[in-house]
Order: sequence, then C-alpha cells, then structure tokens
Amino acid sequence: MEINPEIFKAYDIRGVYHKDFDDEFAYKLGLAYSQMRREELKSGGDMNIVVGADMRLSSPALKDKLVSGLTDGGANVIDIGLSPTPTFYFAVARFNYDGGVMVSASHNPAKYNGFKLTRAKALPMSGKTGIFNLRKIILAGELKKSKIKGAVTVKKDALKKQVERSLPYANLKNIKHFKIVIDPANAMGSLYFDELFKYVPGEIIKINWKLDGTFPSHEADPLKPENMRSLSEKVIKENADLGIATDGDGDRIFFVDNKGERIEPGITRAILCRLFLLDNPGAKIAYDIRPGRITPDTIIENGGAPIITRVGHSLIAERAIKEGAVFAGESSGHFFLNMEEGCYEVPLIVTLKILEELSKSGKTFSEYVKPYKKYFNSGEINSKVKDINSKLREIKEKYQDGKQNELDGITVEYPNFWFNVRPSNTEPLLRLNLEAKTKKIMEEKRDEVLALIRKLNN
Repeated sequence: MEINPEIFKAYDIRGVYHKDFDDEFAYKLGLAYSQMRREELKSGGDMNIVVGADMRLSSPALKDKLVSGLTDGGANVIDIGLSPTPTFYFAVARFNYDGGVMVSASHNPAKYNGFKLTRAKALPMSGKTGIFNLRKIILAGELKKSKIKGAVTVKKDALKKQVERSLPYANLKNIKHFKIVIDPANAMGSLYFDELFKYVPGEIIKINWKLDGTFPSHEADPLKPENMRSLSEKVIKENADLGIATDGDGDRIFFVDNKGERIEPGITRAILCRLFLLDNPGAKIAYDIRPGRITPDTIIENGGAPIITRVGHSLIAERAIKEGAVFAGESSGHFFLNMEEGCYEVPLIVTLKILEELSKSGKTFSEYVKPYKKYFNSGEINSKVKDINSKLREIKEKYQDGKQNELDGITVEYPNFWFNVRPSNTEPLLRLNLEAKTKKIMEEKRDEVLALIRKLNN
C-alpha cells in the first residue's frame, strides 16, 4: 500500500494501521534505519539495535517485519519483547547499544500504531534529527540490503535491571506502607509496577491491569481528566493514600491525591524539581514553555537554574542533554533524568521519590500539595483552525502589550495571567494553555482567548 508521508512526525512515526502504513512499511523502516545508523557510525563492525513493542494488536506483526528489515540491513537486533517505552530507553542506554526502535503509538486509540527511534544513549530522534531523513530514504526507495545479515538475540532481563537501577534513588526503609490505587489503562505500565512493588512496601489496588490492545476501560491518556475518573473514584472508595496512572506505553505518569483530586503535572514537576535540587544544588532544570509557573518558581526558590524548552518529548530531552540539565519535566507528564548513561523518562524513579517524600513529610498527599496550588490552570484546550499561521499573527497583534515569546507558537505574559498557543505537530489544531493568579481571571481570559482562536475569519 502507499505510505502516507504525514506519519513522519516531529517526535516519532505514527498513524492508523492499514490506512496510513502497513507491515511492509515496518520492513522498509528497519532497512532505512540500519542504513542511516551505519553511515552515522562509520563503523564496519557490529551494530546492535534494541527492539521492543507494546501490547497493541498490530504490534507483533509490525515488530516481526521491523526486525527483518533491521537484520537485512546488517544490524544485530536485541529483542527485549513486550516492553514499556522507559524500559526500552533504559536498555538502549544502560547496555551501551547503538540505538533502538520501539513499536508503539503511545496514548493513541487502538487503531493507531507507530515507532519511536533513538540513537546511542537513548538519544531520541526527532523530525529534524533523523525522522525526516528516514522519510526521504523510504519514499525515494533508496533502500539497500547488507551483504552480511544481522543476528537476533533475545534479552529477557531489561525490566528487572531497570527496576534494580531505579531502587537506589530512594531509601526503601523511609517509605511508609501506603495504600495505592494504580490504573495503567490495560497498557504497559502494569509491567513495571508489578516488578517495582516486589521491593517497595504498600498495598497495591490494581484496576484496568490486564494488557489489552483494545483499551476496553478507557483511553490510555491520563492528560484527559475523563480518563482519570475511575482512578479518582477508586481512591475515594478504598480510602487510599494516593492513585497513580500511566499512559499507553508507560512513559508518562500522573497522580491523584488521597481525596481523589488530580494533581496537575506541573505541580508534580515542581515537587520533583525541589527533590532533585536537594540532591544536586544549583543544578539546571529544564521544562517546557506551556504554563505551569509553579515550576520556575520552585526552581528559583531552591537555588536552581531554569531552562525553558519547546514542547515535545525528543525536543526537551535534546535540550536537557545540550544544557546539562539534571532533571527535565514536561507539562504532559514526561519526567526525564539526565544520567551519565543517557537522558530518558524515569516513571519508576518518580514514583519512588514521591513515595519517600510523602513518607518523610508525615502529611496526606492533599495537605502536601496545597502550597503548590498557587495558580489556576485551564488545561490544554484544542481548537480546529483553517489557517494556523494567520490565527497566530492575530493573537500576537491582539496581545501585543503583553510580554511575548515565540519559542513555540506564541506565549504571552501579563502580571495576572499568561498563556501559550501553539500548533499541533500532527493535526490542524491550535492548543491553548492558560494560567492565572485567580480562578475568575483564568476563566475570563481562557474564554477570551478561545473566542479569538475560534472566531471564523480564516
């Protein structure tokens, strides 16, 4: 079938299976990736590439074809099997492999699938740093098989080793026996939580636990409040201390407090900033430009150096590496640790740090987060727009008396409110995130900016 070129995104490759691409595309991707990495490495020796996959119904077939393409391209494949994305990143980085390809469409609905790509040290490949080059190679048919076929090695201990690597980031003796509800949305987070809580004390109440690529309970996207509802209800019903949710491939993590109230990812990020600054005084901390002012507030108050980045998994990781930031966090629930071996999401370390901090505080989660609730956030609101660039210019002109920044879309700051409007990398959408010092101002300004975005003049 014909490949839809739009599947090549700014951060990964993703689309509707058997509509935008098929199994044969996975084979071509494997060949193209092997070819590109071989040229980059300028090495005639072995090239070892990690391959993992999520639990989507289409993942086994895509993975098989991907592996065939990689080995026909001369790469040795390290097959880690069914794997959360953070485990995949860990395997690439910790064992010093030359790169990796993960079969996953993250939080997208069941009909989607895709691929996340890295170089050595789990350095993510973005559109401009490799994905668009792969598009050129594949669409032009510039594919070459290697004279020597690569081998496949199955590696079964990546998840166990990942947990062992994570455990020293907290003193397990400090962690109280909490009652914790966890909802991985029938997706990959259940695998690493099963392994982690072999070592960590607590009563774990599992919901939507069984792996199921049809996502029978709800979408595996905790950024949408409706997908956190069953978790919040279960926390209240069980009188639990907290709840944890993860997305489809397990690289994003979210929390609810003991009252079942969702904790804004920006607040989770701020808490983590303080904790990592305690361990690394004066360190740089990276965060994306979307509103979540409690993060820079906390970094500055704790003696750190804030680094603002564009939105996007690969973009924030690349910037954290470039700047030498110890920790990086995205408003969408991605939390990265920049270690000697590589920079990638560490939901297990995040879990350990939060549990240890709550234990030390002697407070309930709702009591603990209260001082962080200084601002009122609209959440991310999407609007379909015909002419995105024209609309961004209109917003820029309307709010020209505010402090403006065009790092990613348009960000405007006033003393009592601030917002970011940026285009989606995948759809004809503008995404609004607005924050204010009071709920009233947030609601008024949210509605005002939305009205401008949705005004039908383009």
